[in-house]
Amino acid sequence: MHVVAINRWKEETPELVQALAGVLGITAFEARQRMIGAGPAVAASFADRERARTVAKKLEQDGFATLIIDAMAVRSRAGDFIIRRFQFNKMSILIETGDGQQKEIPYEEIDLLLQGTSIAGTSELKTVTERKLSIGKTLLSGGIPMTSKVERQEEITTEERGKVLYLYADTQSPVIFRQNGVTYDGLGAAMKLSRELNFTYLISELRRLCPAADYDDRLLTRAGQTRLLGPTLNPETNLDLAAEILAQSLLS
Repeated sequence: MHVVAINRWKEETPELVQALAGVLGITAFEARQRMIGAGPAVAASFADRERARTVAKKLEQDGFATLIIDAMAVRSRAGDFIIRRFQFNKMSILIETGDGQQKEIPYEEIDLLLQGTSIAGTSELKTVTERKLSIGKTLLSGGIPMTSKVERQEEITTEERGKVLYLYADTQSPVIFRQNGVTYDGLGAAMKLSRELNFTYLISELRRLCPAADYDDRLLTRAGQTRLLGPTLNPETNLDLAAEILAQSLLS
């Protein structure tokens, strides 16, 4: 899937709204929903890359800057580091993945820090047993209220949230810190009492040690994720894609 995102328009004018609606074949109302804020925002997605390029070219002719992102490449790339441990050194951060790969990143090479929230929803069917008044049994008993056992299936939905940090250094693929997947013993005496406090400290230290790096937290909320991804892409399965679109917008 190839995603076309619009980016960097100065203001929402009727002309831009109509241009976007015309290229995408949507209503003006739907076009306005994609133009909330200054972007980036997903305009459309296509299985065919050439179709995506054609649409992007038309949008650029109408005054939009565009990005084309290969969503499958983002989901499958092996270059991302999912961090298990880290350690702050004087001039760099030492990071280690769950399978033991290590990397040292100088603070001066860190370009961008993106903070987001991972939202994972799960559902399962459970059998619920209840006792209900049985009219038939009650009549047979001469009016004494009688009940019978009734079973029904009920869908139970749960949602798990966790903070995520995408760190971009020297324009390479990001390294990813997941709040619930990181071991914080590398903080030493600075280690806090909870994962949330430790993750907050990690971000504040990186921002302090990398003052030249850009920082963006619009992906912390579901509203921010939905505004960027649009109405057709689910935030629960596309946070990495949203981060890649935002990073390319900010680093370009």
